[in-house]
Amino acid sequence: MGKVTGFMEFERLEEGYLPPTERLKNYKEFVIGLDDAAAKQQSARCMDCGTPFCNSGCPVNNIIPDFNDLVFQGDWKNAIEVLHSTNNFPEFTGRICPAPCEAACTLNVNEDAVGIKSIEHAIIDRAWSEGWVTPQVPATKTGKTVAVVGSGPAGMAAAQQLARAGHSVTVFEKNDRIGGLLRYGIPDFKMEKDHIDRRVAQMEAEGVVFKTGILVGEMPEGSVVTNWAKTNVSPEQLKKEFDAVLLTGGAEQSRDLPAPGRDLAGIHFAMEFLPQQNKINAGDKLKTQLRADGKHVIVIGGGDTGSDCVGTSNRHGALSVTQFELMPQPPEQENKPLVWPYWPLKLRTSSSHEEGCSREFSIATKEFLGEKGKVTGVKTVRVEWKDGKMAEVAGSEQILKADLVLLAMGFVSPVATVLPAFGVNTDARGNAQATVDEVGGYATNVEKVFAAGDMRRGQSLVVWAIREGRQAARAVDQFLMGASVLPR
Repeated sequence: MGKVTGFMEFERLEEGYLPPTERLKNYKEFVIGLDDAAAKQQSARCMDCGTPFCNSGCPVNNIIPDFNDLVFQGDWKNAIEVLHSTNNFPEFTGRICPAPCEAACTLNVNEDAVGIKSIEHAIIDRAWSEGWVTPQVPATKTGKTVAVVGSGPAGMAAAQQLARAGHSVTVFEKNDRIGGLLRYGIPDFKMEKDHIDRRVAQMEAEGVVFKTGILVGEMPEGSVVTNWAKTNVSPEQLKKEFDAVLLTGGAEQSRDLPAPGRDLAGIHFAMEFLPQQNKINAGDKLKTQLRADGKHVIVIGGGDTGSDCVGTSNRHGALSVTQFELMPQPPEQENKPLVWPYWPLKLRTSSSHEEGCSREFSIATKEFLGEKGKVTGVKTVRVEWKDGKMAEVAGSEQILKADLVLLAMGFVSPVATVLPAFGVNTDARGNAQATVDEVGGYATNVEKVFAAGDMRRGQSLVVWAIREGRQAARAVDQFLMGASVLPR
């Protein structure tokens, strides 16, 4: 907690944004974090609630009242120690997490929640600037070797925990840089990539070996999943060379929209579009880049990935951007007595929407229209939902102009060839079958092969990936050593 009466004395302080006219000129972060005084005032609002639902609302179970109180007391160094005890990468979550902890905040019942995410952001940025984030090199080595397949947040978290336990960890990444979808998916204006780079440097100092441009197994024929691998390694080779293998690849198989005209040029998955801009921002050159310059862009899908497509298209200089959502428009304010402390359904407007975007709800795509093999428009129809079933509204068909269509309707599974190549059993959605039990959790049906993150639970949040990576690391450590001191 912070100040006993702070929640009655202070209103919530929001982080600032640079104005759209300024931030649209580049791909730099534009959030203005809290200064020390503002962070202290924000943390003062943390009430003596008795049962901190924020802690259970957070997937990594951050000890939120404790670090709030430490910030209020001005003890920033201990605040980062508390934060790091549950979260390996608060600079990631402090920027791109939707903050389910705030939805669960007791103050959120009838007031504005404590700005937990902004406090977390302030703590880790202060810690980096003060030089408090240093490598934690293990005192002894176990002699055990672990291969981690995939370098997204789950893989990075697991690798760091396992290295600190004394194991020799090698991370395999099919693309040319470490970070998974953090690197090639999250736009730079939401999280600049130097945050990943300095964590990689820390982990290398802790003993983690990163190998990029190596594909484990094979890609499905015709796959458009981002793959800049130059060499391959077989699952059999990994199982032979390492004492344990942890699969932490992302849910990279995008959901398609098989409407008439889908084969027209100019219709692409969001994850064809976004990684290219990340690569350009990193200083690389591409012979051809998907661009929205001077185009009428339609983004199909109302989630975070769709929002990222909106922001990127606006920075390209799109003539117009329209975002489709199949579901009805949610209420602007949730029914708190009904849903608290759980994640509410309500209308969320992102910074990208504020930069320029038309949003359409209860709308479905009937057909893609085109001329000379290129998309020129999208035929839509309004829909209504009754008893959980969708029905088209008669006479509501219309045609919207489109030069570029981006499909951002979520992800259905990991790359379909990876898990079968290891012989891992999958569920109906193509994810690895593995429990989260304290004993035997994250273990697949294949001896010494484990799975975590999106590859196990399906598409989810970065914070969930970090949780799974940490817990899987403990499971692997238990498997290798018979016991583990790693936190769960």
